[in-house]
Amino acid sequence: MARKIKAAIIGSGNIGTDLMYKLEKSNVIELTAMVGIDPDSDGLKRAGEKGYRVINNGIKGLMEEPNLFEIAFDATSAKAHFKHAKSLRKAGKLVIDLTPAAVGPFLSPVVNLGTNLDELNVNMITCGGQATIPIVHAVNRVADVTYAEIVATVSSKSAGPGTRANIDEFTITTKRGIEEVGGADLGKAVIIINPADPPILMRDTVYCEVKNIDEEAISQSIHSIVEEIQDYVPGYRLKQEVLFEGNRVTVFLEIEGAGDYFPPYAGNLDIMTAAATRVGEDFAVHMLHKQEKQQTAAAKQ
Repeated sequence: MARKIKAAIIGSGNIGTDLMYKLEKSNVIELTAMVGIDPDSDGLKRAGEKGYRVINNGIKGLMEEPNLFEIAFDATSAKAHFKHAKSLRKAGKLVIDLTPAAVGPFLSPVVNLGTNLDELNVNMITCGGQATIPIVHAVNRVADVTYAEIVATVSSKSAGPGTRANIDEFTITTKRGIEEVGGADLGKAVIIINPADPPILMRDTVYCEVKNIDEEAISQSIHSIVEEIQDYVPGYRLKQEVLFEGNRVTVFLEIEGAGDYFPPYAGNLDIMTAAATRVGEDFAVHMLHKQEKQQTAAAKQ
């Protein structure tokens, strides 16, 4: 495809900056702008050095230049996204939301992306959700999960102001994602911010109670989805083999970041930007195909 879909990042903090490094490698997305509210932020400074359009008065400035983008990646806060969503929807722009605002449908690239490609606002759930909900889904598709509980443990150094401000939304949104995307009848989410120094890698524990225990089928399903996730998060891995006890299944995960902008221990942040990039690229391909069909149909008239 010769043409790329133009995209802007809203939020020049750590997540937005790491996302910039990932998007600039894309074959189908052309990053055009970085939007922030702090002119002195490291994200805006780096974006300017790379030649991207820098907007330092937030969503207001971006909406004054609607031709800059077709996709907006919102990497701000859950509260800010509620405000941004209204303006972006009115302008007919696709929004990929990296905050746990839960305005649009929840997306996991390996679970339900294909059924949401015509939405205008989609939600990337949370870092813990991206790491664990596919595992719940993998168990549920072969064993019927009645209850799923996840515990996400992240380094204190990787939990910036945005992560800390969104703690309440994290637990609520992740629980909903476990049920609505993962398929569990009932879900629960816990996050632990670990102050250990040197910083630990992101660790996640997934605990499921199931109706139909089949150890071989469950293990195969989990290994299969782990391989799919590793396609866009190479540092995603099982920490040990799946544990079985009665009707209970326990999975231990470790996520190491790619080191684009974040240090490798910040796998919790890296998995969000990596998943958002994958979602953005699939949307871009879908948009390009639709535009191609429209151009072909117009040429025949």
